[in-house]
Amino acid sequence: MHSNPPALPPERAAQIAQARREVIESAAPDSPRVAPWISRSWLRCLSAGHRPQQRVSFDAVSAQHARRMSERNRGLVAAARPVLDRLARAIADTGYFAILTDARGVVIDARGLPPNAERAATNIARVGVDLSERAVGTSAIGAALSELQPVWLHRGEHFFDDTSVFSCAGAPLFGHDGRCVGMLDLSAVNAVERPELRQLAALSARSIENALVLREPHDLLVRLNWPGWGGHAESEGLLCLDSDGHVTASNAAAREMVNQSAMTAASSSPLHASDLFALPWTVLWDAARRADATPIEVPLWSGLRLQALPLAGRGSDDAMTAAGAPAPRPRLRDVEAALIRKAVAEARGNVAEAARVLGISRATVYRKLGHRGR
Repeated sequence: MHSNPPALPPERAAQIAQARREVIESAAPDSPRVAPWISRSWLRCLSAGHRPQQRVSFDAVSAQHARRMSERNRGLVAAARPVLDRLARAIADTGYFAILTDARGVVIDARGLPPNAERAATNIARVGVDLSERAVGTSAIGAALSELQPVWLHRGEHFFDDTSVFSCAGAPLFGHDGRCVGMLDLSAVNAVERPELRQLAALSARSIENALVLREPHDLLVRLNWPGWGGHAESEGLLCLDSDGHVTASNAAAREMVNQSAMTAASSSPLHASDLFALPWTVLWDAARRADATPIEVPLWSGLRLQALPLAGRGSDDAMTAAGAPAPRPRLRDVEAALIRKAVAEARGNVAEAARVLGISRATVYRKLGHRGR
C-alpha cells in the first residue's frame, strides 16, 4: 500500500471540493461536478442529521455473529466465491480488494485483501461489518443498493471525512426472481483512481447472478441470445423452467430480452413459457432432447426473435434430468393459446384480422386468451 496518499489531480480535487460546498454546505439539490446519485446520497446523509466531521467506527464483530451471517447467506456466498477468487487475482497488483455484502450492506465475504493492508482496509473487510449508507454514509456499497446500478466514487466523494481515504466501485446483485440480494464492491485505501473498475464490478456481478440462477432447481434451462450474436457468457440470458413450463428462475439478461415488465408482473401466478414465446412451449423440450444440442430461433410476442439453446436441467431432487427423458405432453389449451397468440402477433395486434385468418370469431380469440388477448 502507499505510505503517502497519492495526490488527486488539481482539477479533480477542485471539482469535488466545489461540489461539497454546493451540496453539503449550501444544501443545493445537486451539483454538475459529481454524479447525481452522489448528490442524492449526500443529501440523505444530511437529512439523517449527519455531518462530514463525525467519526465513523467500524465496530468489531464476534466470531459467532460472523458465522451467523455466513450461514444466513450461504447460497450467495457459495455462488460468489469463484468469482471473488478470480477478481482477487485480477486486481492483486492494484491495492484493491473485493467485498460481498447482503441486501442491507452487511459484509458476508471478502477476498484479495493485501497482506500489508492499512487498518482502514482491514476494518471494512470483515464479515458482519455494516457498510450501509446508514452506517458509513456515501459509499459504493450504499449507492449500489440505493440506486440499483453500477457506481464509482473516489476519495472526497464519500460523505464522511473518515471515509475519504477510500476509492470504490460497486454493482448490485439480483437474485433469480429479479430482487436485489446484495452487492459487490471493489475498494482500496489511498489508491490511484481507477474508474474502469466499475465495468469489472458490473461484469463480475453478472457472473454471480448467473451462478445464483443455475443453483435453482429446474427441469429445463434455456440459454438465450440474439440471433447471430455470440456474446460473452455474462451477456447470455438464462431462463429456468419446471416440467410444466413455468418459469422458476431467470437472470437480468433474460428479463431484459423477453420483456422484463411481463416477467416481474407475474407475482400472483407463475409465469409460463407460453407467455413469453409465440410458439408451443413444448418445442423447447423437443430441442433439448436432440443429441446435437443445436440452438433454435424462437419468436417473442413482440415480433422479435431470439436464439435459444434448451438444455435438460436440475430437477427439484437436484438430479440431472435424463437426456432421453420423454418430453411432457403439451396441454391442448396451451397449444391453442400459442397458435392464437402467434396469429395475433402476425396481425400486429389486430384481433379481428387474426380471427379471420384462423376462421374463428373475435369473441373466441378473446375467450381463449383471456385478458392477455385484449
